[in-house]
Amino acid sequence: MIWQTTRFRIDLRQPRVMGIVNVTPDSFSGGGEHFNADAALAHCERLLAEGADLLDIGGESSRPGAASLSATDELARVLPVLRGALKLGVPVSVDTCKPGVMREALALGVDIVNDIQALRAPGAIDAIAEHAACGVCLMHMRGDPRTMQDAPDYADVVDEVAAFLSSRAMAATWRGIAADRIVLDPGIGFGKTAEHNVALLARQRELLALGFPLLLGWSRKSTLGALTGRGAQDRLAASVAAALAAVQQGASIVRVHDVAATVDALRVWRAAGLCA
Repeated sequence: MIWQTTRFRIDLRQPRVMGIVNVTPDSFSGGGEHFNADAALAHCERLLAEGADLLDIGGESSRPGAASLSATDELARVLPVLRGALKLGVPVSVDTCKPGVMREALALGVDIVNDIQALRAPGAIDAIAEHAACGVCLMHMRGDPRTMQDAPDYADVVDEVAAFLSSRAMAATWRGIAADRIVLDPGIGFGKTAEHNVALLARQRELLALGFPLLLGWSRKSTLGALTGRGAQDRLAASVAAALAAVQQGASIVRVHDVAATVDALRVWRAAGLCA
């Protein structure tokens, strides 16, 4: 299985690790630490040294309750980091839901757009459809970061997430975005309770029936805190365990903060023949 992106055809026959670079002052995990562009680029290099296959760079916090950011401010945060990251020889993703940011990032040569709103913003699907080859990740989210955790409720969370992702993938392909450019993300922690998130992990393979690779982002999520009683900075073991479980359940990409530990765990699993 191949993920077609701007500069790379990413082989997904083995699981890939996407390193998170938050260029934000208020992210729920690591906020402010990499807010300076030079510090963010140093972090990119560190993640690659630890074994990251891809980098995901975002300038707007999507933590529960987060306020929205203007496109101008978001671009001021991410463009200097994207320019530097594009020189590092690996696929670079921009984490944004704003069409203006997508277009500017793609004009620089960014490989992937990772959109928590699944291209629902006016003009977003146009920005991707007009590009010849960029990859895109379509994520499920109920509501928006300000409201998504206000008593989320589902009759069957897996069925409803699957239906949403199917509809967004269909909308993308109708616009001429080739299927091999599309990856899906069920959106762990985005408009879901801990019980919903655990159900998505337990039944994750049902989402593979949609016919697209899956990207999972369990790293340091609050559900892991609910399961272990640990704070966001003390969830390393739980994050690695969740990443391995996601891979076992068919995830092609895991989006993580703790790259070295995740890469080491996946190497052990591969050596034991437990994952491809």
